[in-house]
Amino acid sequence: MNQVYQIETVQSDKQMNDALSVRRAVFIEEQQVPEELEIDEHDRPDTGTVHFVAYAGETPVGASRLRPYAPGVGKVERVAVLKSERGTGLGRELMLAVEETARRLGYHSLKLNAQTHAQRFYEKLGYQPHGDVFDEAGIEHIAMEKKLDTN
Repeated sequence: MNQVYQIETVQSDKQMNDALSVRRAVFIEEQQVPEELEIDEHDRPDTGTVHFVAYAGETPVGASRLRPYAPGVGKVERVAVLKSERGTGLGRELMLAVEETARRLGYHSLKLNAQTHAQRFYEKLGYQPHGDVFDEAGIEHIAMEKKLDTN
């Protein structure tokens, strides 16, 4: 099952709607996160947030976003892959695209709050857990961090 994905940074309203459709399917429908928590101020244009959408052909199947967090530090959020595409490597491809963009934007490290069931996925990508497990939107999370090599 060697699906080829196109991962794009969102430049248009259509791409933004496609990214939000994936997030809605994963977080709101599947995980029961209230829409008012899922769609937030960082989804508005001109916030410095970079949105990503992944396509299988014309179909949006993955999404994530990267936003400024502190000087030199980006925060990866809303990493979502449709159930039908999980286990294909798309999540990893999406994270590598986010990290590449983060380096280009001059970030030297990334933070994220991982759902605990996804902690191993992020550890394999080099993220280190920090602190205690906490609840966000009724789902257990752990804060994680990764230093980016900027050569």
